[in-house]
Amino acid sequence: MLFQKKNKGFFVELNDHSVLFARTSAPVAPFVIEEMRECSPNDAAELAAVIGQLQPKKGPSGYLHATVSIFPPKRIIRRHTIETKRVRENGYISEICTQQFRIDQDKYVLAMLNANDGQDCDTTRAAQKDVMFCGLPIEDANTIQSSLLGSGIYPERLELGSVATLGGVVDWLAQNKSKSSVLVLEIGADAVNSFIVTAGGVEASRPIGQGVDAMVPIVQKELGLKDEESARKLFFSNTFDFTGMGPLLIKRLLKELQSSIGFYEVQTGQSVGQVFCTQLSPKLQWLDGAIASSLGITSVRPDLQSWLQARQIILPENLASHAQEARWFGLLALMAQYDAEHAVPAEEKK
Repeated sequence: MLFQKKNKGFFVELNDHSVLFARTSAPVAPFVIEEMRECSPNDAAELAAVIGQLQPKKGPSGYLHATVSIFPPKRIIRRHTIETKRVRENGYISEICTQQFRIDQDKYVLAMLNANDGQDCDTTRAAQKDVMFCGLPIEDANTIQSSLLGSGIYPERLELGSVATLGGVVDWLAQNKSKSSVLVLEIGADAVNSFIVTAGGVEASRPIGQGVDAMVPIVQKELGLKDEESARKLFFSNTFDFTGMGPLLIKRLLKELQSSIGFYEVQTGQSVGQVFCTQLSPKLQWLDGAIASSLGITSVRPDLQSWLQARQIILPENLASHAQEARWFGLLALMAQYDAEHAVPAEEKK
């Protein structure tokens, strides 16, 4: 029909702490963000209520058709320099997966992206040797998709949230003509994914095999609590200020981060001046400041309105506060388009 109303767009991020939702005036930019909501990933009734509020009139399928980003624990987001002379050898990529990443390639959904611009890697071009390996176990992908369908969400596109986030940070830095090197941290329960990012792409990546769960025994010991469960409840509550204990809680993590930063700075001659923690729950936001202070750098304080506008995304005043919270960055980055059609106009780059 000539005057048929445009479909809405729906975007969902599923992370360790929450499910983040957004409804937009169209599926693809340009559009206006109409609504942003949040709920617990473990509360089926709350999840159904939020979906019902975002989409009061269900579509023909009964599902909320959405672009979805996920953060599976066993995801692989690793930068690696490939040997261009060997890239066509049978078994070379499998060898990298086994020796470098400790994974079985056959059990993973895996993509190779250019580390500079995020485009699909063209292994026939010798210049494209810095590659981002991105993937997750096939079993996890199937489980997550089944879970989403069971929750009433149909993933029209399923994307690793880390990829969307890193692409957004690179594009944001480029739009602001930033010369900074930023440490991007995804702090999970069991691990931390650490990246060093500039306007030119992802410069370094490193998984660190300890997350916030490793801090709980320290809390128990320092506060003299009877068991780890008591320490865990206190740690994830808002009833105690852990800021003063921060340096002690992040001591082991800090050592790993200093090692990564030191190696990068020696290799490139560039200093890392900011840190951006994108996956912290509101109750653990103090960790961002503790890490920044201990590293002697500053926390990124995102103000993304101009970046979103350059991507033809309008965030109304009543939702503007979300653009200043790091934990919403990944969902906003999921909405952005980086192809030529949606690129920042040339006159804005000057």
